[in-house]
Amino acid sequence: MGQRGEVFSTKFSTDERTYFFNVKENFRGEMYLNIVESKSSEDGKFIRQSIIVYPECLQEFIRQFQKSIDFMKLNSKDET
Repeated sequence: MGQRGEVFSTKFSTDERTYFFNVKENFRGEMYLNIVESKSSEDGKFIRQSIIVYPECLQEFIRQFQKSIDFMKLNSKDET
C-alpha cells in the first residue's frame, strides 16, 4: 500500500488547474477512485475539491460521464 493508501496516481495540468486521478485502498483492502481538482486562489493558497467513486458505482459513473462528454461534443460551439 502506498502513502495515505494510494496504490496508483496520475495527473494532468492546465494553465490554471491540476487534476489528479488517485486509486486508493482503505484499511480493509477495498479500492476506490479519488478525483481531485487543485487550483491556486488569488491569495496564493490552493483550493482542492475532491470526489470519491466506489467500485460498485464505477460502471454507472463512467456511463453517465461518457453521456455528458458526448452531449458536450454534439453541442459545443468550438469545433475541436
